[in-house]
Amino acid sequence: MVDILALSLPHALMLIAVWRLLQRDDLDSEVSPVEPEDSPRA
Repeated sequence: MVDILALSLPHALMLIAVWRLLQRDDLDSEVSPVEPEDSPRA
């Protein structure tokens, strides 16, 4: 029983983390948060 819990708990937490990352709206944006849009390029 302990082995099943020790294996399933980390996998469940990783599944929740991936699910929450996939639900973020900023995954669809092409603008880099580091570079502002109005900055001139060299």
